Amino acid sequence: MKLSSVVVRLGLGAALLGAGACASRQQVAESEESRPSESLSAYYPLAVGNRWTYRINGRADRTVDVEVLKEEDGYFHDSQGGQLAVDGFGVRDHKRYLLRGPLAEGTQWTNVVSVSSTERYRILQAGVPCEAPAGSFNHCVRVEARNRVDANTTLVNAFTFAEGVGLVRVEVSAEKANGERLPQTWLELASYKLRDSGN
Repeated sequence: MKLSSVVVRLGLGAALLGAGACASRQQVAESEESRPSESLSAYYPLAVGNRWTYRINGRADRTVDVEVLKEEDGYFHDSQGGQLAVDGFGVRDHKRYLLRGPLAEGTQWTNVVSVSSTERYRILQAGVPCEAPAGSFNHCVRVEARNRVDANTTLVNAFTFAEGVGLVRVEVSAEKANGERLPQTWLELASYKLRDSGN
């Protein structure tokens, strides 16, 4: 799968709404005593004007910049062609849920995205710390999505969402029938700027 396809499928631009008029990573930091939110929108908040930059394969000279441009028909559209929404079941694009509740290790769901393509999702970890070049975050959820390409290969996408920030990491690998994983590409959040939702 091409990197551009990963970026568009994930709707990377539709993330990152904070609680303030503009939030920095220092404002998102929370105390060790605070509890993670059970609200799915907290892990992929949406607002027009949100902007962030992802490093590709950890290289500072290879980045993708994303900005939420508009809201239309309940979906937030980004500068990479992604469209995301949060509903009562989870965070979704037009074909799939990227994150569903309950936010607990072991939660599973399936997305049938075409006649020949079924994606299987599972929450690997919930309420754990995570890191990216953009900062350290106390409450994160790690999700694995698997889609069988053929009899010998399964595409595996691992997503990490941080509370109050959104998507902070994507790792794409190809898993062979013998269990061997071949890394394909990965993205990590390098910087971001959040705007007030007006709520």
